[in-house]
Amino acid sequence: MTILKSFFNLFLQTNCPLCQRSTQTEFCQYCTKQLQSCQLQNSSHLWKQPLPVFAWANYSGAVKRAIAIMKYENQPQIGRLFGQWLGEAWLLNPPFTQKLMVVPIPLHPSKQKQRGYNQAALIAEGFCQITGFKFKNNALARVKETQAQFGLSLTQRETNLAQAFSISSEFRHHPTEVPVLLIDDIYTTGATAKSAIQTFQQSRISVLGLAAVATTAKVEG
Repeated sequence: MTILKSFFNLFLQTNCPLCQRSTQTEFCQYCTKQLQSCQLQNSSHLWKQPLPVFAWANYSGAVKRAIAIMKYENQPQIGRLFGQWLGEAWLLNPPFTQKLMVVPIPLHPSKQKQRGYNQAALIAEGFCQITGFKFKNNALARVKETQAQFGLSLTQRETNLAQAFSISSEFRHHPTEVPVLLIDDIYTTGATAKSAIQTFQQSRISVLGLAAVATTAKVEG
């Protein structure tokens, strides 16, 4: 029985996407520790107007590398795990305890076809698995193929994202008393979230804020 169990354990092992060590989980124990060392002590530190943000970690070190691997090296399972960790942080210190609807920031269809998945949707799935919130994947669509935000000023980012999103016809009938929580991988200047929020507001749908795996904002702890 022990030999058989060892055989199956060997069969189930994969390589850690960060360090290539053999592991039976998404990351090896060493890299899991490195990732969790980036976790913020207070995920609600940025939860304030005009754009409330809930973030799991600082965008640095192992978290920064893992997000890049998730997006550019075909490792979608990282997104679900990050979503679960984000959900656990939310339940430990919820900035909002009432009913809400979780909507991921979408990719443009051409970019999603190239990548094969939307990392924000995978994060949202993991988040909802933990929190029990309702997940609405196709509520928001990216209708404008924007250029990469990296290297752009805040004004350039906002111009780049102007009228970039639209709401699905089905979601236009979303109950106005249930606010939307947006999900994304990284929070930087907030230009993407602000554009999405503006789109929802045009249909009189309230957006509670944004939950992100990591933030570039200077947050202590």
